[in-house]
Amino acid sequence: MLAPVHHIIGLTTIIRERLLPVSGNVLVRVQQKVTAGEAIAEARWAREHVLLDVARLLGVSPAMADSLIKCQVDDKLAASAEIAVGRGLFPRSARAPREGRVVAVGGGQVLMEVGESKMELRAGLPGTVIQVIPTRGVVIQSHGGLVQGVWGNGRIDSGLLVNLMQTPDSALTPDRMDVSLRGSIIMGGMIRNLETLQALAELPARGLIASSIHPSLISKAREMRYPILVTDGIGSLPMNSAAYKLLSTNAKREIALNAETLDRYAGAKPEIVIPLPTSSEPPAPNDMESFAPGMQVRIRRPPAHGMIGSIVSIKPGLTALPSGLRAQAAEVKLENNETIVIPLVNMEVVG
Repeated sequence: MLAPVHHIIGLTTIIRERLLPVSGNVLVRVQQKVTAGEAIAEARWAREHVLLDVARLLGVSPAMADSLIKCQVDDKLAASAEIAVGRGLFPRSARAPREGRVVAVGGGQVLMEVGESKMELRAGLPGTVIQVIPTRGVVIQSHGGLVQGVWGNGRIDSGLLVNLMQTPDSALTPDRMDVSLRGSIIMGGMIRNLETLQALAELPARGLIASSIHPSLISKAREMRYPILVTDGIGSLPMNSAAYKLLSTNAKREIALNAETLDRYAGAKPEIVIPLPTSSEPPAPNDMESFAPGMQVRIRRPPAHGMIGSIVSIKPGLTALPSGLRAQAAEVKLENNETIVIPLVNMEVVG
């Protein structure tokens, strides 16, 4: 059975495709070095559309309205710009309600895009541009440590990693923070109250790496202007040992924190990149593996949620579970030396 892979690797080659959701302009070139927060592409898009029924406004037929309309597709119109004028002694007129761009004309109507916004796509990791995808984005290659998370608030930044965790089950509280942490990315453990998020915003911090976050804080976390990445889940969960060891041993290093939204279908995961020097190019990791004895796995569901273990054996056929269901399963030895039987769908390979 194919297994999803959760990457926690000390040194690897990281290749990421970074794309705009709509067509735009690419701002970098092949072989250019970029930083995590650097804008690599930009696009302009309209937040809403306005349909003007010119025929009704002028009191004429759609065919007549089409002959009176002055604008064409792609014309940019100022607010109150005249779109069409009727005929007669006291002619009616149709005007643009807001500044915008004409996207369609016909049938006596005009469709406009209004409320234009500028969107910038940031690199998300430091590295070298190895491919430019015209009008959409780039492919970036980097080398270093990689730690993937399970939740992110959609923001990107980089900075010095500071570890405030003494153990994997540490919780971060506001009294642990002072001005010496300003501009740092904080490795903080469990987040249980809003005051902690607010204290980080007031420093301000460049980012937060949390093992878990209370479900009531999710909406507020999305509003914070600094990136927040959760390594293990929602609730009160300690940080898995693999992530804790790799991050804590790289404290005081510059890291890139891309807390993008998890999308398993697109393959996007929030992640931490630890840039490291290397004399040769390390192999890139696989995103899919087949379960096999000896593999290190992470448990994705209770009762051993978040724990790391090794597959002892794959059970043949279907195994009857305590819930009464039958599923493909494996015998897994956890780090605390307990051996349990876990459905394969509740595990992911760590590597």
